[in-house]
Amino acid sequence: MKKIACLFPGIGYTCDKPLLYYSWKLLKGLGWEIVPVQYGGFPSGVKGSAEKMRQCAYMALEQAEKILQEINWGEYSDILFIGKSVGTVVCAAYAKHHGLHCRQILFTPVVETFRFADRSSIVFHGTADPWADTKAIEAACKKLGIPLRKTENANHSLETDDVDANIREMRKVMRIVRDYAAAEQEKVRSGAHPHEYATAAPENRDITEI
Repeated sequence: MKKIACLFPGIGYTCDKPLLYYSWKLLKGLGWEIVPVQYGGFPSGVKGSAEKMRQCAYMALEQAEKILQEINWGEYSDILFIGKSVGTVVCAAYAKHHGLHCRQILFTPVVETFRFADRSSIVFHGTADPWADTKAIEAACKKLGIPLRKTENANHSLETDDVDANIREMRKVMRIVRDYAAAEQEKVRSGAHPHEYATAAPENRDITEI
């Protein structure tokens, strides 16, 4: 069974930064084909500007279309999109526009992401994220039935000022990434259709304590 994972970075949070770098290494070690979707050329002064955020998302989506155009998605039994910040908008929009049955790991999404995301996703959010209001993220996840993992007092990089705590948190996050990635394959081996697997509980499972 072929499986592919595409990484959609943020504006300044590239694929060589912790959340995406370790996801890449982890999944590659588990036999996934990895495709980093590298885009750029964004305007400055995006933070706090909904208009510029939408502009960045549109620019990144256009570039993603070109980067991914040669991929035959039908060759893969499992597709996983991993997005960070504006990259969560891009991966969710791309999947929806192309009708792809794929799961998505959404690191520190912005509110715009939830126009396209669905319950096949999982969300990671820091409660001190200046780019996304916690109550708005909680409400969006609850409405769509998306599992939400919150890191208390963490910023848009899912980090705090405590380095030791950040390292411990990264280990927990990567354990969830690993288990989430493995779950679909277990479903396939059991004979179920690969996209019958649902990660979300009906009442918006909050997995902060994992």
